[in-house]
Amino acid sequence: MGRFILIDVVVAGTLCFLWYAWFVRYNRRRAADVLRWVQVACLGKGQVLDLRWQASSSRLKATLHLSSRWFDDARLTIRLLPRPLPVQWALSRYRQQQETLTFEADMGFPPGFQLDVIRHRWSGHSGAKSSTRARAWTITRPGPVILTTKEDWPVELSPVVNALASWREKDFVGVRFNSTSPHFTATVALENLSDQKSATALLGLFRELAASSSAKQH
Repeated sequence: MGRFILIDVVVAGTLCFLWYAWFVRYNRRRAADVLRWVQVACLGKGQVLDLRWQASSSRLKATLHLSSRWFDDARLTIRLLPRPLPVQWALSRYRQQQETLTFEADMGFPPGFQLDVIRHRWSGHSGAKSSTRARAWTITRPGPVILTTKEDWPVELSPVVNALASWREKDFVGVRFNSTSPHFTATVALENLSDQKSATALLGLFRELAASSSAKQH
């Protein structure tokens, strides 16, 4: 009996090791693809340096050296699902966590304002106890909602908001402008970053946002 238990333990341990090794490799290959797209999108003027893996190959931090007057000290963080750890992976799937890329950088012309753009969606359904009578629903697609602590709308915010509104298909998780370091932070879902073309468009948007936020200063 003990022999069979030992065999079961060895088999289970082997399967766990193979699972871990396979998905560590998968996550690293996926992150390497994203970094390669970003580096190529820099048109040979950018270099990814100082790669650091964390949390069992589910989070990668890197420094992005850019030959650009817009960004200094750029940093990338790629957050992947914790596939190598089955329990954590199952929990992340249950919570519908997204895989994301976060870009942080200081700017040559820091913004003179603080702005947080948060993309959030609500969805709902009727409960089990519903009226049998047909109900006419009116569905409205609202525009952006802006909450501000300023009595007067800063002129320099209009170009930034217009630039974000024109790139809605990028499906940002969040964008932040800050007068202190880091001056610019943007997080985008990895599902919207699938090739070199999308990476080029994304970096182009970052430059456009930086130029818009600094337009008043130069």
